[in-house]
Amino acid sequence: MYHDPKTVTSPKDKVESVEVIVDQGPVEDSWSVARLKWDGSPVVGIRWNGDSRSSKGTPQARGNPAWFIVPRELEDAVLAAAHETSRNRQAALAEGYRLMAADRAREAEAEQWTEALVGDID
Repeated sequence: MYHDPKTVTSPKDKVESVEVIVDQGPVEDSWSVARLKWDGSPVVGIRWNGDSRSSKGTPQARGNPAWFIVPRELEDAVLAAAHETSRNRQAALAEGYRLMAADRAREAEAEQWTEALVGDID
C-alpha cells in the first residue's frame, strides 16, 4: 500500500515544509526524496513509500511514516540523482504520449469512443 510522501510530517515537533522532489508513486518498491525542515533547518529526506508488506513505508517513528534525514555530505549527490530521475521519468512520459499521438489508428478509435460517449449523454 502506497503512502503519499507529501503527508509525511512525523515527528510533528521536528518536520515541516515538505517539498517532494521525486515520488515514484503507488508502485511496488516506491520511494521518495524531499527537501524539508527538520528542527527548523533545511535538510534532505528520503523514504520508502510503502508496499504490500508495510502500508506506512520506511522509516517510521512510533508507528508513523517518517523521513530518513540524509547526511549533509550526501545531500548534493542525492538531490542530483533525484532530479535526474525526475527528468528521465518526465522524458519517458512525454515520449509515451508522443508515440500514442502518432498512432493514427488508435487516435481514430479513441475519437470514435469519446464521440459515442457524448452521444450517450444526449
